Parts: sequence; C-alpha cells; structure tokens
Amino acid sequence: MLLEINDIASHYGRIMALKGIDLSVREGELVALVGANGAGKTTLLRCLSGVQPLTSGTICFDGADITRMAAEKRVALGIAQVPEGRQVFGPLSVEDNLLLGAYGRRGKDVGADMERMYALFPILKQKRALPAGTLSGGQQQMLAMARALMSHPRLLLLDEPSMGLAPLLVAEIFQAVQELKRQGTTIFLVEQNAMAALAIADRGYVLETGAVVMEGSGADLLKDERVKAAYLGL
Repeated sequence: MLLEINDIASHYGRIMALKGIDLSVREGELVALVGANGAGKTTLLRCLSGVQPLTSGTICFDGADITRMAAEKRVALGIAQVPEGRQVFGPLSVEDNLLLGAYGRRGKDVGADMERMYALFPILKQKRALPAGTLSGGQQQMLAMARALMSHPRLLLLDEPSMGLAPLLVAEIFQAVQELKRQGTTIFLVEQNAMAALAIADRGYVLETGAVVMEGSGADLLKDERVKAAYLGL
C-alpha cells in the first residue's frame, strides 16, 4: 500500500471540511475520487500535499507517517500535485516551467526527462520557448502535468484536470492519464467529471459533504444506480 489515509478530519475555522475519511492507494493503481463542487475533494488533496493541516487522523506514505511532515519534504518523498486551475508560471517559458518541476533533483537526467515529457505532450515541444501564459487551457493542463512529472513522483495527485476544457481536450487529457498509468505511475485523480474518471479508474471513492459515502471498483461505481442518478445524469 503506497498511501493510507486513516480517519482524517480537517477544518476551515469552525467549518468541518473533511469528516473522518479512510482511503488507500496501492502502488501502480489509478484511484479516482469523485463528488460535486464543495464536497471536499480539493481540501483532501491539500491535506495530502501538506498545505492544509489536519484536525485529526493520520496519513501514511509507503509505511511512514507523514501527517505532520512539511510540504516540501513530501515532494522529496515522491508526492507531486497538479493543482486545480493549472497554476503555471505564465511569464516563464514552457521549458523553464518544466525545469522548475525538477528543481529538487539537482539536474540528474533532467534532459532525458524533458524529452520524455515532450514525447508524452508533443505540443509542449513545439511551444517550448513561448511564455506558458500564452498556451491554451488544455496546453497549460498538459504543462502542469508534465511539470509535476519532472519531479519523478511515486504518487501523482491530479486535481480536476478536465476543469474548463472542451470535450475533445478532456478526452486528450484522460488519454494522457491512462498512458501515465500504463507507464507505471501511481495516480490519485480528483474529478467532478465522474463518468470520465471512473471509466479509467481501478478503484473509486465518492465524496459528499466531506465524507466518503461509497467506494468500489471504477466499473462497479459506474453501474451503481445512486452514482448514475447523482453524478451521471442518468
């Protein structure tokens, strides 16, 4: 088990955003967390990244308790997050954004990894000298994913990668996520687009108002009548 979350809770002031969540991700898995806006999905990722404090509970990564570990140390352990809204460094070039992703690696094999990112996202190679802020939304999402991958993560946290993208671009992003899984990347995918996320997930969890209300294989959750009614519009 690569990631184990046990009974975690988190507050924003008096508001309880997460309520006793248990969740796990095995090495090599693609696990999806789906739910409506405001369910607590991004808060959970912020807790995993170390930028949102827990009120209670524990987070274990590869058997080690990281509950109170600083965010930068979690990155060094191999946890990388692709944030909601992409958050690329707009004035910097595409290539410089990628180099920043490898900042903690002290230059080891960075050139080879850059080429691997360009193979995964060819449009980034074409635009590598341009400011990241000039890219389209879909291209910025590809850049944000590639930047995170430059850190050689053991666990990739994806926060709403389809947000604000046209359907064709959503399909392209999810194809890239599937390719990363085929290459062996362990992925925890947080998505409002339940159908797209569960269709490619090994396992999934459904989050409502800060609590996990359902879990199972991606295929089983897609067939579940409650999921269909609440998230798929069926």
